[in-house]
Amino acid sequence: EVCYKSGVKVVTIYAFSIENFKRSKYEVDALMDMAKVKLNQLAQHGELLHRYGARIQILGQRDLVRPDVLESIDDAVRLTSTNTKAVLNVCFPYTSRHEMTHAIRETVREYSTPLRPVNKRPFSESHIARHLRTTQLSQVQEETSADEDNTEETDDSNISAASTDDHPPSSRTSNSAHSPAFKPTKPQTVFPDPETITSDTINAHTFTHDAPPCDLLVRTSGVQRLSDFMMWQCHEHTSIVFLECLWPDFDLWQFLPVLVEWQWKQRKLNDAQAFSRTSRPLKAC
Repeated sequence: EVCYKSGVKVVTIYAFSIENFKRSKYEVDALMDMAKVKLNQLAQHGELLHRYGARIQILGQRDLVRPDVLESIDDAVRLTSTNTKAVLNVCFPYTSRHEMTHAIRETVREYSTPLRPVNKRPFSESHIARHLRTTQLSQVQEETSADEDNTEETDDSNISAASTDDHPPSSRTSNSAHSPAFKPTKPQTVFPDPETITSDTINAHTFTHDAPPCDLLVRTSGVQRLSDFMMWQCHEHTSIVFLECLWPDFDLWQFLPVLVEWQWKQRKLNDAQAFSRTSRPLKAC
């Protein structure tokens, strides 16, 4: 609620890591049950999300989740699907390595799909010439067939022979007989150029492709590591804060100082960028 009141449009929480499946079945089931309870609470009491127009998105590997938990996930997503002002991303189950692998795999699939075939220069001179020769050849063949039918119906073979001598084949017929038949050019299979792949290309296939860059990342539990979370989304201006408190103890009083400090740093960064744009280099005398 503090985030949404402060103007934060996207909040992402790390609810369950894929690495947690390495724990005992008892621990995994307990974590799944806890997630199911929380999701059901969101589905039954979603006034807060509706108040701020926030919708829930689940990021991660769905095929690892129990069917009953998946049902709770889908209910929570469906309940808030019409909200468009803010987003609550729940990473469950998730790791950055899986997300980046997924993005690279989808990029490879995209660049392995042929582009729409396009015939080059469909109205070139050679194309038109072949088409005209083919049309002429078909007309001559029709005329020849008609002459043969008339010849068979004539009783006098001499008259037919004389008629043939009086009407020798036209030059158009003799030239067309050696003209190659028109064959449409087979379009070449063209694939996207892999040299055009950039970080934006891969980013378009990540789970958070429609989210803004990560500005603030808070890591609790007194450890200084990202634990395979949002590694692709972090950039040179991301503020990473490590806190000693555990995640269940992370409340408003723990979060407010972090948010205020980030706002102060952001203001200084914006001022520095504005100064660099307006300042001019000194000229040597």
